[in-house]
Amino acid sequence: QVQLVESGGGLVQAGGSLRLSCAASGIIFGIHSMGWYRQAPGNQRELVATITTNGTTKYGDSVKGRFTISRDNAQNTVALHMNSLKPEDTAIYTCNANQRGRYFDRDLWGQGTRVTVSS
Repeated sequence: QVQLVESGGGLVQAGGSLRLSCAASGIIFGIHSMGWYRQAPGNQRELVATITTNGTTKYGDSVKGRFTISRDNAQNTVALHMNSLKPEDTAIYTCNANQRGRYFDRDLWGQGTRVTVSS
């Protein structure tokens, strides 16, 4: 069983920066991609950023140019560097890992960490 543990959320003023981290532990194999999704009250969960084992990244349109995702494959960690934060970035940010085996392809989720950006 793989567990994802996030850290780094909090309260920040608009224009500020935050760094989120996520560490995977447990029986770790076949982790194809890791990343972050977010959900604001009343909204659907949306992609923030993902990164594959070979470093291919994908960003949501609303965070391109402001957020950067990085990954340490050896440590099974992923980090999200958030700059130029806006009030609309306020949400619960949840770490995701896509795990693939010969007979399965599944998404794993952390508990989420709250990010609040004040205006």
